[in-house]
Amino acid sequence: MSQVHELLGALKTALKQRGITYAEVAAQLGLSESSVKRLFATGGFKLDRLQQICDLAEVDIAELARIVEARRRDVAELTEEQEQLLVANVKLLLVAFLLLNDWTFEQIVGQYAITETEGIRLLAQLDRLKIIELQPGNKVRMRVSRSFHWRAHGPIQRFFEEQVQTEFFKSRFNAKGELRIVINGMLSDRCNRLLQRSMERLAAEFESLVQEDRKLDLKERRGTTLIAAIRPWGLGIFEQLRR
Repeated sequence: MSQVHELLGALKTALKQRGITYAEVAAQLGLSESSVKRLFATGGFKLDRLQQICDLAEVDIAELARIVEARRRDVAELTEEQEQLLVANVKLLLVAFLLLNDWTFEQIVGQYAITETEGIRLLAQLDRLKIIELQPGNKVRMRVSRSFHWRAHGPIQRFFEEQVQTEFFKSRFNAKGELRIVINGMLSDRCNRLLQRSMERLAAEFESLVQEDRKLDLKERRGTTLIAAIRPWGLGIFEQLRR
């Protein structure tokens, strides 16, 4: 489907949601209803007419583009086998993570020990895994949704638990951009749930800021990891002394 027809599909959805008929669109444009139907079918709208319909539907073209992008990104979770393939190839996993963070192919091969030929092969693998849609000129369109998540207890999470966590906490957390807060106390189940909801809001804010910074140049952004965890727990050496 062409980008024009994808935009018109999103526009038709917006019109339907607001109960706006083709007849009302025709009246807005000063055309017959059959002419409007034909324009939607062929995608032959001029920009000014498209803008008129957007005004009628109370939606702008940028918002339509976001709707189209969300529809394209339809993969919410990979299979166990797909995640295992990523974990088994460190370069494939690296490229996947970088693309998820809006790196371009040129930036990846420019800053990592990956040749152009090797990089193209890795992109093709990610295309087969349905993480990306590979386009001409080594451009990519992400297939994973904004709400994409790794499988619970899957290969990626196990990889994280076995390797990433150990590396992550090998720090004094006193350098620029670092902070560690460790708090211990006695909490009821109710207060524990309240804190968990606060952590979920923090995670949502983190994602919102990531989206906000996507428009910045790569030089102005740094890979950043936030880990917030809570559970009933006592230090092992103390727990061993319990009666």
